[in-house]
Amino acid sequence: MKAIVYSQHGLPINDPQSLYEAELPIPALGPHDLLVKIRAVAVNPVDTKVRAGSPTDTPRILGWDAVGSVEAVGEAVSLFKRGDDVYYAGSITRQGAYAEYGVVDERIAGHKPASLTDAHAAALPLTSLTAWELLFDRLGVAENQGEGDSLLIIGAAGGVGSILTQLARQLTKLRVIATASRSDTAEWVKAMGANDVINHSRPLMSELRSIGLSQVRYVASLTHTETHYPQIVEVLEPQGRLGIIDDPDVLDAVPLKLKAISLHWELMFTRSMFSTYDLIRQHQILDRVRALVDAGTLRTTLGEHFGTINATNLKRAHELIESGKARGKIVLEGF
Repeated sequence: MKAIVYSQHGLPINDPQSLYEAELPIPALGPHDLLVKIRAVAVNPVDTKVRAGSPTDTPRILGWDAVGSVEAVGEAVSLFKRGDDVYYAGSITRQGAYAEYGVVDERIAGHKPASLTDAHAAALPLTSLTAWELLFDRLGVAENQGEGDSLLIIGAAGGVGSILTQLARQLTKLRVIATASRSDTAEWVKAMGANDVINHSRPLMSELRSIGLSQVRYVASLTHTETHYPQIVEVLEPQGRLGIIDDPDVLDAVPLKLKAISLHWELMFTRSMFSTYDLIRQHQILDRVRALVDAGTLRTTLGEHFGTINATNLKRAHELIESGKARGKIVLEGF
C-alpha cells in the first residue's frame, strides 16, 4: 500500500526526508481490529511532535484522524461489519493513517456521521475525544449542569478548542469564555458558540473584568500553559479545576495548594496505550458525537482542505501547524 512516512526524526519540514512516500505491506488484523480503506485524514499537532521527537527504526506512518470504509474485521469484532463507514483517531502505539489502509481497534472507532462528507468528518475524531474527555471525564462537568459557573478556554481557536467550545455551550449550562488573539480567530470561536471572547495576549484578569467576571470555576488550557500559568492560578476561584493538554517543560503544582485547585491532565491516547477497562468509552463518545452532528447540535471544525493525501500536501499542513497559525482542522482527502 502507499503510505507517507518518516524514518529520521527531528528533520525540518522542508527537508525532502521529513515526510516521503513509500510502499508498505497492508497491516495484519488482531481479534478486535478493523481494516479500513482510508479516504480522508486530518493533521494534528501530535503529528508534528512525533515527527520531531520520536526516533524510529523503521518507516513510521503518522496521522491519527481518519475516515474510511471497513474492508475486513478481526475474529472478535462485534460493533462493525464490512462496508461500514467509520471515523477514528486510533492509537499512538500503532501505525497512523497517512496511508491507503489502516488498522484500528473497534473499541476506539465510531460510525461516521452520515450528514458529513469524508473531509468534514475527518476533522472530528481526535479533537472530539480530547475535548469530551477533558470536559466530562477530567474536569468532571456534568451534562446540563454548570449554571452560574464559567469555563475559560485558553487557545480556543485550535482543533480541540473549537469542539470543546461547542460541547460546553451545547451540552452544559456553563458560560463559555474563549480566548483568541487575532480578529479572524476571534470570529471563529464566536461562530463555534463562545459566550464571550477575550484576548490571551493581554492580562487574563483584566480581560475577564472587562466582561464582568473576576474568577472562573474551570480553566481548559490548551496551549502555552507555562506562559499563562501564574495568571490561570490568579483567575481560578478557590476549589476550581484546571485541565491541560499541552506539554509544558515544567509545571509546579505548589501554587495550586492555597486555593485547593485540582489539576487534570488529558491525553486522548491514554485509554488505548494502556488498554484500560473502559477502552470502549471512546467508541461510545464517537458514536454520541456522530448523533449530535447528524442532529445539527455540533458542527465540523474543518478549517482548511489541503487537497489529496501526499507528501507535499502533508508537509504544507505540518508547516502551518508548526507556525501556530492554524485555525480549526486541516484535512486531506483521497490518494
